[in-house]
Amino acid sequence: MPGDPEVVVSVTPEIALDIGHTYAGGLGVLEGDKFYAAARLGLKYYAITLLYTGGYVDYEYDEARGFTAKPQDQSDLLRELSKSGELEVELQGSKVRVSAWEYRRGSATAVFLKPEDPRFAHLAERLYIESDQRERFLKYTLLAKGASEYVKRFIGLENVQYIDLQEAYTAMIPLALRIPGRYRLIVHTPGPWGHPSFPNAFFREEYGYYFIEDPVVLTSVGAALAWEVILVSAKHYDVMKKVVPHFIYKARFITNGIELDRWMHPDLRKSLERGELTLSSLSAVRQRVRAELLKLLKSRKPGLREDSMIVLWARRLTRYKRPYFAARLVEEERDGGVVYVLGGKAHPHDSEGLAYMRQFKDLERKYPNVVYFHDYDVVRAKLLLQGSDLLLFTPFSGWEACGTSFMKAAVNGVPSLASRDGGVVELVVDNVNGWLFGEDIRDLSSLSGERAAKVDERDYAELKARFERVKGLYFDEREEYLRVSLNAILTFVPRVDMTRVLKEYYPDLVR
Repeated sequence: MPGDPEVVVSVTPEIALDIGHTYAGGLGVLEGDKFYAAARLGLKYYAITLLYTGGYVDYEYDEARGFTAKPQDQSDLLRELSKSGELEVELQGSKVRVSAWEYRRGSATAVFLKPEDPRFAHLAERLYIESDQRERFLKYTLLAKGASEYVKRFIGLENVQYIDLQEAYTAMIPLALRIPGRYRLIVHTPGPWGHPSFPNAFFREEYGYYFIEDPVVLTSVGAALAWEVILVSAKHYDVMKKVVPHFIYKARFITNGIELDRWMHPDLRKSLERGELTLSSLSAVRQRVRAELLKLLKSRKPGLREDSMIVLWARRLTRYKRPYFAARLVEEERDGGVVYVLGGKAHPHDSEGLAYMRQFKDLERKYPNVVYFHDYDVVRAKLLLQGSDLLLFTPFSGWEACGTSFMKAAVNGVPSLASRDGGVVELVVDNVNGWLFGEDIRDLSSLSGERAAKVDERDYAELKARFERVKGLYFDEREEYLRVSLNAILTFVPRVDMTRVLKEYYPDLVR
């Protein structure tokens, strides 16, 4: 086709649309926000992932068995997809037929790849859930080879300006596509789970490459073959200097953002855009949204007080996000004027995360002012983040690449009490648009052991002291609390808007 290339291809292991269950956490929600923002901006954007027929994971709960993991229903997503065609890839020496399904919104297309060969159908059954290392390797080889064929057949390489590899799981794309200089690796976590490694024999069998290293670290492969490496906050860039010093020369950071149309309450958005947002108008909108949230909370705990302060902790349940801080605060703070809303679920193979789920459920059963959403998802997140009064953002410093839940809360006038990590250190000004606690650690120090225990004790002591201060503002100095809420909106909206993010990713395409 004539003209300059102007298509963006983003290959991702997960994406959270407003329908379906093709995501597990923050990366998926971020990619969903990029998709909707690209559609709004008229950017020719393709997000390519697998069609997970069983989604990620849901949990059922009963008193006898506790939590039982189960697949997720994808019927609503499947009804909205249209088949664009079929591809053929080679896996384990066999030709495998792969169907491509599309979900379109304006200029943006989400592409879902599904293996039609029964021998390989299990590779796309569940997101991030595999029986062994080889199955995991084949899953992302399927994504790499399928995405490469889709680009060549349905988009045309001559039309592609950017091929963005979201997280190291997609770093096999250059091995499959075999066209140098076209890729950027976007690293979304400093933690080891985001940097998988596989025996070099796997690469020899599937790609014909004889790597010197054994095992082969996918982040190193992706970073070596990319022309640019992007980190997702200023602090993440600083931490990664000690993780990938051999590739930091080609790295920069673009701090994450959110799609305001998706996350900001429309009444607040209109009021802000008209220049009519004041303490009184903010208070009026907040009261309406809180009433809606209280209705949901009372459907689970009818006795909750209307005048309570609603405090939210909702994240993926894993150690580095420190859910045990929220649990400890609930146990130690016996003030009936506070409602604690807990949300999140664990990977079904994460025994520690599952223990946190049980602990949260026990707290809900034990205390009349605790509500736990083990079925936390995008739909519930919107209401919880819009209607709460305070968000607890508690990751162990150094381990959160950016985080976006505190952004979604802030643009709705819900300030955060946050640890000094990820994008928080760029966006939250203590006592101005939120509150801070804890140390600013710039390395991946161990999450267990004596040092971690001491950090936790110091951080928790400061969290609790700051919480008492915030609670005092909420009940006794409401105007000052509302001033912080208003400042959160005014300072966050221009900086976290996904339009800003996409302009930084694609300055020549987003004008």
